Amino acid sequence: MGDTIKVGIADYAICKSPDMVTTIGLGSCVGVVIYDQMTKTCGLIHVMLPDSTRIRANSNKAKFADTGIPLLLEELKKKGCSGRGLRAKIAGGAKMFEFTTNNNATNVGEQNVEMVLTQLKKFGIPVMAKDVGLNFGRTVLFDPSDASMKITAAGKPPKVI
Repeated sequence: MGDTIKVGIADYAICKSPDMVTTIGLGSCVGVVIYDQMTKTCGLIHVMLPDSTRIRANSNKAKFADTGIPLLLEELKKKGCSGRGLRAKIAGGAKMFEFTTNNNATNVGEQNVEMVLTQLKKFGIPVMAKDVGLNFGRTVLFDPSDASMKITAAGKPPKVI
């Protein structure tokens, strides 16, 4: 059994089986795993915001979906992962706070999911499974040996996608 690599908010990591990768605190944030089943290698990024062009202090590429996903892909390619063999699984993007306005700007989780899906489509990476939205936070654990993503949330039964 390998190590479990922890990914913080607005951060990412690459790992290869038998190691696994995890992140906690996915409220409105989205955990994006891009993996290559042939090499049993994966990358996990904890995306905090959708669009780096809306923020001045945007030097941390991993913080944003529009810059973080290309960064993760670059790192995976350095590890020998093939573009055509890459697949993705995502979790998070919850609406953690209810406001009395219909202003979509308050639903960062939904915007994060939309931008993540846009970026993955742009790079031709199919999304094999997702657990997104609703109103609760998630923790994910990804095992590149079998491409399973275990999702836990307070008060919910664990699930594997």
